[in-house]
Amino acid sequence: MGSLPDMGYDIRTYGDPVLATVAATVDNIDGKIVRLADSMLQAMYRAPGLGLAAPQIGVQKQVFVYDVEDEPTVLVNPTIVESSGEWVYDEGCLSIPGLYVEMVRPKEVLLRGIDLDGNEVEIEADELLARLFQHELDHLNGVLMFDRMSDDQRKRALAEYRKLQDDAVPLGESRRISLD
Repeated sequence: MGSLPDMGYDIRTYGDPVLATVAATVDNIDGKIVRLADSMLQAMYRAPGLGLAAPQIGVQKQVFVYDVEDEPTVLVNPTIVESSGEWVYDEGCLSIPGLYVEMVRPKEVLLRGIDLDGNEVEIEADELLARLFQHELDHLNGVLMFDRMSDDQRKRALAEYRKLQDDAVPLGESRRISLD
């Protein structure tokens, strides 16, 4: 990544139909994909966030970026090949700004994907990084946090999200809600 100009992609938010669509597999890692990844990292840092999937900026490609330890990483056509355990954690989403919801997901995952050099990579992850991978893969499959909730939880979370919007909560502020 580097000094390419910022393409200025905006992060799409809940209600945008692009977020409910399955992204297409990338057949060729070329300059367009490299530029897309650079733009995604810039949008993610601006937000700020830890990860971002291409559909979140309106691009229907199986690509996501993340940076959890000052190591920006790009994965193309990622899949989770193994998962185990269970971990409860407050999960947020750049496409549902300001809302954090306690969610249960597998604690450990083995993710397989392709890097920007075309090499297959496997990453073993647990806790936060495992959750990030699962969350970004959900985006690539047209799934949002709301889709992972029971009907009652979804109603309460949507009501709180609408309230956040009505209250015009400034970017960067958030509210944690419990769906017990």
